[in-house]
Amino acid sequence: MYPKTGYERTPPVDRWRQGAPAATLALAPSSRRRGGDHYKQRHDEGKALISIILPAKNEAAALATLLPVLRAAQAEAEIIVVNDGSTDSTGKVCDDAGVRTVTQPYSMGNGAAIKRGARAAGGDILVFLDADGQHDPADIRLLLTRLEQGYDMVVGARDWAGQAGVGRGVANTVYNALSSWITGFAVLDLTSGFRAVRTDKFREFLHLLPNGFSYPTTITMAFFRSAYAVAYVPLKVQQRVGKSHIKPLRDGIRFLLIIFKIATLYSPLKLFVPTSALFFVLGSANYLYTFLHNGRLTNMSTLMWSAAVIVFLIGLISEQITNLTYRK
Repeated sequence: MYPKTGYERTPPVDRWRQGAPAATLALAPSSRRRGGDHYKQRHDEGKALISIILPAKNEAAALATLLPVLRAAQAEAEIIVVNDGSTDSTGKVCDDAGVRTVTQPYSMGNGAAIKRGARAAGGDILVFLDADGQHDPADIRLLLTRLEQGYDMVVGARDWAGQAGVGRGVANTVYNALSSWITGFAVLDLTSGFRAVRTDKFREFLHLLPNGFSYPTTITMAFFRSAYAVAYVPLKVQQRVGKSHIKPLRDGIRFLLIIFKIATLYSPLKLFVPTSALFFVLGSANYLYTFLHNGRLTNMSTLMWSAAVIVFLIGLISEQITNLTYRK
């Protein structure tokens, strides 16, 4: 179904950044930029069209190495780099590589770049790839092969060694465990930005995606909620080129909010009912203690019981809102 790329002859994953021989990476003039006529011809032939989308902000150094290797690995794919207000030579690197560029006049965020790239893509399948050089373009074929098996989205899952620091690793482990409990499925990497997905299904949820860094969480939970099949493929990743755009202090609160987003995007009552029950039990325990020792009901018990009712009602409202969100 998918075209063979011949990328098996390029260097293995742990050496791909070093580059293939010049003859392998050299782009013929006719293949440097895939125009609309070429893409339309492939669509008329009934072949699955692949659009590879890379959100990029000041990633010129990584893209200079990544784009030629990516073109060699996926010669027939549409490659779109969404330039998120870069102040370096990202735009020039993309032009030199002959890939399509969607330029944002100012930085709108990683999620915004994903949405603009998804709207601009002409493929039947979207592949999202970080522009920082962490992922080997050869692994795209692994995702596409799994997608052919009937899945709607396939995600490249990082192991502990692929996490950007201990703090990020611990946070992602918590996210994975929580989302696995809520959905009932094994979520191996909730926040991975490397994924292949069917275009029509992905575009159903564009209005839900945030403009910031938590778009993978949102789209993953949306797919599970809508009963779209999701699979994970364990992959090895490299250390990123350059500095991460995630700031621990600035984004710490955002990542905490992901915990609540995980629950509210799938089944709010799974979070609110246990919380309500906890307040009720604490209130009852406090009442039992004060009644046995002082023979009276205290304000603290009443406050906790009230909190239990309020949290439960909020959960019911959230559940109804979630149902309306996924009314399709």
